[in-house]
Amino acid sequence: MKDGMGITAAADGIDGVAWNVVGHTYTPKLLSDNAFIWHAVVPADTFVPPHIHPTQDEWIIMLEGALEVEMGGQTHKAGAGDTIRMPMGEAHGIFNRSGQTATCVFGVAPSRKLFDLFGALDGVTDPNELVRLSALHEVDFLPPPENG
Repeated sequence: MKDGMGITAAADGIDGVAWNVVGHTYTPKLLSDNAFIWHAVVPADTFVPPHIHPTQDEWIIMLEGALEVEMGGQTHKAGAGDTIRMPMGEAHGIFNRSGQTATCVFGVAPSRKLFDLFGALDGVTDPNELVRLSALHEVDFLPPPENG
């Protein structure tokens, strides 16, 4: 499904779609071959484990709250109004350690298979299945650290 001209209302996703992915609510707002953009509600104490998008650049624009992104061997903290840039091929993990819900807008370019991945992951809670499905859709999760 690709959307064309028009408006995606604030409370709506494309064709009424919204997904629960790793405890976050993702609502797609724009989908074309060139870009995929979604609104995200990221509850406190949730995270996306470190992973790599080998075929996409990714970014997050913070609306409310705060997130921490681990990449490049550092932890980067972002709050409302900040933009987080995660280049193609750069491993990154996204964490809400703020104690409050964060809202933001994510995007990737090009779209590749990420929209389809979120549909496949909707409600999946088994970490092994999340890793397997993600690999089929060009997202590679890193193994957990040896100490945890």
